[in-house]
Amino acid sequence: MYSFQSPFGVIDYDWHEDVCDTLILQQSDMAYAEHDDAVSAWLSAYFSGKTLSLPTLAPAKTSFQTKLRHGLCAIPHGEVKTYGELAKMLNTAPRALGQALGANPLPILIPCHRVIAANHLGGFHYGKDWKKALLNFERE
Repeated sequence: MYSFQSPFGVIDYDWHEDVCDTLILQQSDMAYAEHDDAVSAWLSAYFSGKTLSLPTLAPAKTSFQTKLRHGLCAIPHGEVKTYGELAKMLNTAPRALGQALGANPLPILIPCHRVIAANHLGGFHYGKDWKKALLNFERE
């Protein structure tokens, strides 16, 4: 497991054999060891307002998760879609979509934070503080 210090807390990620399996958002400023790899480079670019191609990610476990990843990556930086809009785009139910979003093992890389409820922020596995921070950051 490696770590990256973001403006909003430490991000831990599993990087082995040049594939990222998991990314975990922490809400602390604990000590971390920098690592020079594609995930760290991508995160550094993201938090600097630049764009890089995604590092190699572990494959999705189901065809629905693959479809969901494509749908999430199609939401432009700084924009959001509602659960209903994305569910319609992916031809699924908003509730099923919400459950799949909550199980996303690669937040930020696969931008599930860009999906909101019709009348409020909606949920986020790592808490609303992270979601608000990421959305505000992307809007700036």
